[in-house]
Amino acid sequence: MLTERRVAAPHETATTLAEFARRPVYLVAGAMALLMLLTSGRYGYFGDELYFIAAGHHLDWGYADQPPLVPLLAATMDTLFPGSLVALRLPSILLTALGVIVTALITRELGGERRAQIIAAIASASSPFLLACAGHWMATQTLDPFLWAVISWLVVRWVRTRDDNNLLLAGIFTAITLQGKLLIPVFWLAVGVSLLIVGPSEMLRRKKLWIGAAITVVSAIPTLLWQASNGWPQLEMQRAISAEQAGAGGRLAFVPAVLVMAGLVAGSVLLVYGLWRLLWSDELRAYRFFGLAAIGIGVFFVVSFGRPYYVAGIFAICWAAGAVELQRQTHSRWWTWLVSRPVWALSAAVAVSFLPLNPLTVQETRLYNPINLPKAELGWPQLAETTAKAYRALPPDEKRHTVVMANNYWEAGALEHFGPEYGLEEPIYSPHRGYWYFGGPPTTTSTVLFAGGTPETVRKYFGSVRKLATVDNEIVVDNNRLGPPIWLCEQPRKPWRQLWPEMREFTFR
Repeated sequence: MLTERRVAAPHETATTLAEFARRPVYLVAGAMALLMLLTSGRYGYFGDELYFIAAGHHLDWGYADQPPLVPLLAATMDTLFPGSLVALRLPSILLTALGVIVTALITRELGGERRAQIIAAIASASSPFLLACAGHWMATQTLDPFLWAVISWLVVRWVRTRDDNNLLLAGIFTAITLQGKLLIPVFWLAVGVSLLIVGPSEMLRRKKLWIGAAITVVSAIPTLLWQASNGWPQLEMQRAISAEQAGAGGRLAFVPAVLVMAGLVAGSVLLVYGLWRLLWSDELRAYRFFGLAAIGIGVFFVVSFGRPYYVAGIFAICWAAGAVELQRQTHSRWWTWLVSRPVWALSAAVAVSFLPLNPLTVQETRLYNPINLPKAELGWPQLAETTAKAYRALPPDEKRHTVVMANNYWEAGALEHFGPEYGLEEPIYSPHRGYWYFGGPPTTTSTVLFAGGTPETVRKYFGSVRKLATVDNEIVVDNNRLGPPIWLCEQPRKPWRQLWPEMREFTFR
């Protein structure tokens, strides 16, 4: 058996690590990857994906709603494999499957033997959020669960070995994480405070930890300069997200949503059990700071009305701790149900049900809501086709002074991506969120073909408004691409230098 010697802390005795359960863990990760790959082409692009592709083609050091890594990755995949939805989502599939392996590696570092490693891997693979969201879409939430898990693994390795190179590597991965989403400082703040409370506080005195921190700070400078030069729009974006969360159940819905994302039945129970054992187990005392940090991270996002999936990065350490402790509790009948095959089979089936497996006709009878996000993948080509037809029907003289504008960043991304297929080659503008920062129409613009929005939205900015067409998504699916109007807007109420700043909007509409 391959083993690894543990370097003991002063209060510990030397131990060895179990052999890594490569074959079963790789099998679980591979099965998850295959399932995600087979469903990656259904049903269509999610609105955020279309925006990220467009943002990547407007590459910059920063954006109003995220750093540059995901737009860069999305545009790269779209350039290498034009129009391939499956190719676009390959990085998400790969990273999510690798996250299963990292979760098992954390379990091993905590003392987990073969069975515990397999349990933790299955928990990760059967998470509805990881399987049907992080691993299904190219999005910012794809990167964080994997990268936070890698950072957690490196920190756990440092606690076990006191090898400071792990802290340096954690800093490098933190720098990468910060290029995808600006949440990782919350992780380190919670970890730092927890280390001061329960130890081992000596981590905070290690030189390589601060070298890694310096690398992270330097890597963030371009994005921070972009934010500063544009008035810190990320803060305005966060206020808009907080308002959305407050209207979608707010703080009361946060914990239930997290439990659903972790996995109904086994995944959520293992998550809670692992967190509890991190806080109270004598065997995991050296890692107690992770339990406190997890609580701190959760409280921070609850108080700030963050999205529930912001805490998905701490799932791995909690699952790992839970699996290790279950390994020690197998004599207890109360816990035997959690490690039984029927329970895990049921949990996996529930997770799979979140994937877009149903025929489109089934979606016709389902409500459009945040739980049924696959419906938000439908109708984009029809929106572009209807808009293109309306634009082509304009008189040639009018076209010269007409621009195409979309009500929100999803619709703008769809027009930019699908428009050329229907002959719509013109630049696409939108006053919504990050799209506003791509620039406004020329000052000579007298007419706007406006896709989406309400009469109140467009009449606020234009003196003459008439509806030219209505989008039909062809499958009668009730989402916000069934019935949006196409407006012809004339007589801007102010010069564009004044009107464009007034049109900027962060609230989702």
